[in-house]
Amino acid sequence: MAASNNSATYDFLVIGSGPGGYVAAIRAAQLGLKVCVIERENLGGICLNWGCIPTKALLRSSEVFHLMHRAKEFGLSAEKIDYDLPAVIKRSRGVAKQMEGGVKHLLKKNKVDVVMGDATLAGKGKVSVKTDKGTDEITAKNIVIATGARARQLPGLEGDGDLVWTYRDALNPPRMPKKLLVIGSGAIGIEFASFYNTLGAETTVVEVLDRVLPVEDAEISAFAKKQFEKQGMTILEKSMVKQLDRAPNKGGGKVTAHIEADGQVKKVDFDTVISAVGIVGNVEDLGLEAAGVTVDRTHIVTDEYCRTGVEGLYAIGDVAGAPWLAHKASHEGVMVAELVAGGHPHPVKPSSIAGCTYCHPQVASVGLTEAAAKEQGYKVKVGKFPFVGNGKAVALGEAEGMVKTVFDDKTGELLGAHMVGAEVTELIQGYVVGRTLETTEEDLMNTVFPHPTLSEMMHESVLAAYGRAIHI
Repeated sequence: MAASNNSATYDFLVIGSGPGGYVAAIRAAQLGLKVCVIERENLGGICLNWGCIPTKALLRSSEVFHLMHRAKEFGLSAEKIDYDLPAVIKRSRGVAKQMEGGVKHLLKKNKVDVVMGDATLAGKGKVSVKTDKGTDEITAKNIVIATGARARQLPGLEGDGDLVWTYRDALNPPRMPKKLLVIGSGAIGIEFASFYNTLGAETTVVEVLDRVLPVEDAEISAFAKKQFEKQGMTILEKSMVKQLDRAPNKGGGKVTAHIEADGQVKKVDFDTVISAVGIVGNVEDLGLEAAGVTVDRTHIVTDEYCRTGVEGLYAIGDVAGAPWLAHKASHEGVMVAELVAGGHPHPVKPSSIAGCTYCHPQVASVGLTEAAAKEQGYKVKVGKFPFVGNGKAVALGEAEGMVKTVFDDKTGELLGAHMVGAEVTELIQGYVVGRTLETTEEDLMNTVFPHPTLSEMMHESVLAAYGRAIHI
């Protein structure tokens, strides 16, 4: 893989090699463009190295651990079940390392030049890169900013790597928490809460809004909350951590959290806190202001084709705003590459991008919630189907869950789909395809789903919206 010369010229230059950046680079190379990627840390970016992938490796370990404790239900015997946290972490880091190597191979295979260093816009079509060997200047006809985002740090709640952890600390922990506080119940917070709770940490989740997983449909959030509480989690909604008092010592440490709810503040002691209160875009030190790029609340403002308004300059992925999802970044990268190469790609539609949370039980959704659909003036038909009515779910021992679909009563358009339960992060794509193809309820009802599968619940939920469900 080639490094840059002191002066090099490209058709297509990408700053950042996360799931948006490296995918954009590969697609541009496939289309015959001369391409360069600049990365300051790890190929694959945060998602692959410190986000999506290693967290799923951790969650798989906790899932297997949970299943081993259920062995008797399946007619099996397992004794002295335990875990080795360093080995669990080692596997997770190994998975991330393997995937990073895969990205390196793909870039090399597609003849994409990679420069390791810090990039700054240095004028029209120019980028200055500080490397360990000095400073290079690279010229490119088109520049894509794919610098991603990082954890938001609230005053007084900042991570310290010891008692208060960010997601990076939680992925490579110095110890197993005994009494854990997770601040924030979005995807990042609830996944870490699920992992550590399953391994035995006494876990409390604090959410400032009125329900956990607040972007999800209200019924799905309520169902998930009940499952989390059954697993031993304490869920505090409409609550806020106002202050953390830290008392480190050689034998351990203590954090006293000041938690406000209903106008009252209670002090609760924990040995570990994970702060998961959102993200901020990586927009600093890029020269954006001098280039004429508009930044709004740490995110670059773009149009539907990821154009910044500055000729030849694009922004994709988390740095360009919500939804903050790796698959959204990847498709934006492909779209920009095809646009630059002279194609006519369709813009990415956020409303047809699925959101997935890999806690236990899993949660997945696409499109409008029932409440949002009604707020937008739709008269809706809603269908629901429980996992307990599905033969495959019962056979798997995963009978807790539900599928919910929301349709426009007037046109039959699938407005949204929402799921909680085993493997719903795999199932949701069926509804995503349906929305992309502008499928109606009739199309879905006339589709034959294989038996026995979990996907049959998707069919039954559609049928239920129109009073035609069979198995409930």
